Amino acid sequence: MNRLTNYLLRTLFLSLSLLIPFFVGAQDGTIYPLDAPKDSNAIPLNTGGVEDQPASETWFKQWGDPMARNITKATLTPFLPDPDKANGTAVIVTPGGGFRWLSLGNEGWEVAQALADQGIAAFVLKYRLHPTPDKLEDFTAWMNRPRGPMTDDSKETASELPRRDLSDQLEDAEAAYAMIVDRAEEWGVNTDRIGMIGFSAGAGLTMHSTLNSKTMKLAFIGPIYGGMGEVEVPENAPPMFNAIATDDFLFRGQFGVVKSWYDAGIPVEFHLYQNGGHGFGLGNPDRTSNKWFDAFIHWLTVNEFI
Repeated sequence: MNRLTNYLLRTLFLSLSLLIPFFVGAQDGTIYPLDAPKDSNAIPLNTGGVEDQPASETWFKQWGDPMARNITKATLTPFLPDPDKANGTAVIVTPGGGFRWLSLGNEGWEVAQALADQGIAAFVLKYRLHPTPDKLEDFTAWMNRPRGPMTDDSKETASELPRRDLSDQLEDAEAAYAMIVDRAEEWGVNTDRIGMIGFSAGAGLTMHSTLNSKTMKLAFIGPIYGGMGEVEVPENAPPMFNAIATDDFLFRGQFGVVKSWYDAGIPVEFHLYQNGGHGFGLGNPDRTSNKWFDAFIHWLTVNEFI
């Protein structure tokens, strides 16, 4: 089993098994049903459906954020800047959720709007997901199932799990990139400055796309609180901005992906924050991770991506 496999397994397993406990007590973790929000700007990517998926796409709210699950049809939603502020840079935004749901508010629309406010054309990728129970009560029971404490033995369990197939998600990301390139003139995008930023599992998809896509030529990437294991870095890998907090269960004292970029001689910026937990999106007040977005925009500016 190679390093990429281990990286993806750690990200997926830990996101699925440990996400909930880190929020309990801090916010209302109750899962509420939610009508699907109207997303009139969503553009179908026509990448197909999900094999063995009997359930339909449904939405719920947790920790105050709208989330979608059982997504079978990928879409791309543009957040375009004011033409007077547009700088030609574009970013594909990939929310997280353990490839079982998407935190589209906290890690999607809010981030995309913040990028658009900086003159960047942002595109939220609603990618296909692995199936979850059809009924909300069954999904809730699965999410709230008892979990033991994280031990050294359970950390090793991730490397023994069967590899999760991310071919659908990679196809969605490639289709999103191709659409942006195809409509670059219409959307005011410089095709030499298309990047990708993702959160949690979305960071895993960002990394997976970087390491495996034969069609995407990303100018930069920003995996935010994703897996930190070592990877095999392609020669043409883009510069990376990486951020995570020490109290994030995906950190666990690892610096592997940052070292991989450094050893490959590719520009990398790494922000390790004292606190912030997991899933902080644009940031939480009174946490040191609250200013990561400002640092990201400064990094883009200094490196002349905007």
